[in-house]
Amino acid sequence: MAGAKLTHLDESGAARMVDVSGKEPGKRRAVAEGRFHANEAALGALADPNAKKGDAFAVARIAGIMAAKRTSELIPLCHQIALTKVTVSFELDDDGVRIEAAAETTDRTGVEMEALTAVAVAGLTLHDMVKAVDPSSWLGEVRVVRKEGGKTGLWTAVPE
Repeated sequence: MAGAKLTHLDESGAARMVDVSGKEPGKRRAVAEGRFHANEAALGALADPNAKKGDAFAVARIAGIMAAKRTSELIPLCHQIALTKVTVSFELDDDGVRIEAAAETTDRTGVEMEALTAVAVAGLTLHDMVKAVDPSSWLGEVRVVRKEGGKTGLWTAVPE
């Protein structure tokens, strides 16, 4: 894609934080997803709300929400924004766990990074919960699937 420019680089190629001061605040929402992969024993343990470490999905949900709130501390050029809502959900099946996070704000910039961070940390938390049962479990396919608001309006990812 010749001519595409990275917004976090200035004319000389130096890293910079994008200036959003000229943007109008508005409702913005982003949805991200990812997939946690584990063996049958680990997935069975995740399905047990009475597991030794507690309800793994409840722990991972809180971890994802907390991570979304701290995204600007983790991603160097991310703006600190006021989140109005973050949700994290899980769908367990025979092949793994689908993780979905949605983040919302009424700020001057989007919340894609917050939604992605929530998915990533929720998935890492699931790994932490099951690593004794399946040390090879892994998180993958993390991506933004929907954005609403801002200059681009509604954007939806092409299904896999």
